[in-house]
Amino acid sequence: MHAQLHHQPAVRRFPTIDSTRLFAVGREIRIIHEGEEYRLRITSNNKLILTK
Repeated sequence: MHAQLHHQPAVRRFPTIDSTRLFAVGREIRIIHEGEEYRLRITSNNKLILTK
């Protein structure tokens, strides 16, 4: 008799936020981290880029 394998859905180990929620208003957001400002934006190729 063979044991049945049950595949569990992958468990997310980190909080996940869909980019449509981050960019609901525009193509760029500002992030403040330890007093420094960073820009997260969607490029013309629809990629994400983070700059200081």
